[in-house]
Order: sequence, then structure tokens, then C-alpha cells
Amino acid sequence: MTLLENRARTGVVAQINPVAKLGVSALIAIPLILTLDVVSAAVALVLECVLFFFAGIGWREFWVRTWPVWLAAPLTGVTIALYGETSGEIYLEWFVVRVSEGSLALALATMFRVLAIALPSVVLFLTVDPTDLADGLAQILRLPARFVLGALAGLRMVGLFLDDWRALELARRARGVADRGRIKRFLGMVFALLVLSIRRGAKLATAMEARGFGAPGQRTWARESTFGAREWMLLLIGALISAIAVTAAVITGSWNFILGPSS
Repeated sequence: MTLLENRARTGVVAQINPVAKLGVSALIAIPLILTLDVVSAAVALVLECVLFFFAGIGWREFWVRTWPVWLAAPLTGVTIALYGETSGEIYLEWFVVRVSEGSLALALATMFRVLAIALPSVVLFLTVDPTDLADGLAQILRLPARFVLGALAGLRMVGLFLDDWRALELARRARGVADRGRIKRFLGMVFALLVLSIRRGAKLATAMEARGFGAPGQRTWARESTFGAREWMLLLIGALISAIAVTAAVITGSWNFILGPSS
């Protein structure tokens, strides 16, 4: 475990059950999905930034892990500005590109909405341990244990893909077949990695079956997953963020219910 991961687990939010983090992400995202306006997304984003301080994540890790979101949001906004629904005054028109007052408003609202929905999911799940998440899904949400444990085992194997890829690359270089033909080399390595993954998956399935992971009956767990006051408090905070954002949008008249007749 790296130093950044150790630091990420010192925050208040880091100690909360992952099921609650799933819940708060949904509570924040659902109202923002139902509307497309700047006010609700901007208010939610500001309130989320306060919540991020309690995640125990350093600024360096925050930017390293969330830069794809910060990149995707403006790109999405640019696309909407150029090709979005035209309304109001038209500022630029060329071929299929039409920038108008309405498309710029939609672009700004879309950019803030992407940030407000994606950032909490990324930041909150930086502190989630896959085993804790599996325990919560099976013990609290009562999902099928076989499915949860199989997904956990598969997730644990994702890290091995990079090691396998490096090993394949070094082996092909040692054999002198990695100097040219990049596309052919890439396809060959992908196929080899697929074969290795299937073999490892078959061995893992056999090992899990031999240890009784697929046996019928009531299953016991090595660690108990609890859902207490801290988890309910986090859910309450998520509900408050959504409520404040929606209220601000309604009061200012910017609420735009995208599933309604005016969408």
C-alpha cells in the first residue's frame, strides 16, 4: 500500500461503510440527472467541496485521480456549445456549428453537472477497500454472496493485468519480436493476455469452488459489516446537498426538469 493510500484512510469519510458511500453518491446524482441548469449543479458542487475536506485525501492525490473529470467536463461543454440546441441570439454559425445564447447556457450547465455528479463518486471511492465493499454489499444489501465474491475475486485480478502485460512485453523483446509492427505486436499481446486471463480465471474458479464458495446454505463472514450512525449521517448530508441544490434552482427559477413537457 502506498503512502497516498495510507493517507486516504485517515479521514472521517474513509472510515464509513462503502454502502453508505454508494448511497450518498446516488442521492447527489439522481436530482442532478433530472434537471439541466447551472444553479443546482453549481450549488451541489460547492457543497461537495466542503465534504471532500473530510475524505482525508491530499491535494496531490485529488488532482491526480480526478484530472480525467476536469478534462471531460470542459470538453463536454464545448461539444454542447457547438452542436447543442439553438435558442436566443446566435453568436457564430458555420456549416453544422451554431453557437447561440441557449447552447452556451446548456454547455455551462452540462459542464457543472458533469463535475457535480462525477467528482463525489471518484473522491468517495478512493477510500473504499474492495473487500469492505463486498462485505457491505453481501451483508447489508443482501446481494447474492456468490456473485459478490466472484466480482471481488475478479477485481483483485485486475492489478495482475499490468504485470502480465509487462512480462509479455519483456518476453517478446527478449525473443526479438517487439522491434517493429506495432499494430501486429499489440494485437498479439492482447490475444496472449486474453489466454492468460482465461487460464487464471479457470484456476481461480476451481480454487474457490474447492474452498466452498459456491456451497448452498447460510454463509459466514470473517468480518462483520456494520451500518450505524456515521453511515446514516453521511446519507443525511447527501440528502441535504441535493435538497439545497434543488431548492436554490427552484427559487431562482432555473430548474429545468428534463423529463417534463418543456424538455
